[in-house]
Amino acid sequence: MSKIGKDIEQLELKYCERCGGLWLRHKGSELVFCSSCAPKMAELPQLRESKKNNPRLPEADPEFEIEGAVIELFAVSAEVEL
Repeated sequence: MSKIGKDIEQLELKYCERCGGLWLRHKGSELVFCSSCAPKMAELPQLRESKKNNPRLPEADPEFEIEGAVIELFAVSAEVEL
């Protein structure tokens, strides 16, 4: 196994996430668009990032209570039987 010298740059093959074209980028780079698509994407407004770091469970509607709904259904069924 041979070692890569310090004067050699490591590249990786990447596809452009806009046009799908293949291009080379420096290894470990986070660039996702090729050089022709990068300026076009920079012109677009930035997306707001969602709060993925703080997931929350959906809150229950305060008007809907299971216990109250069960009592109402029981009362309705009792009226029907009369």
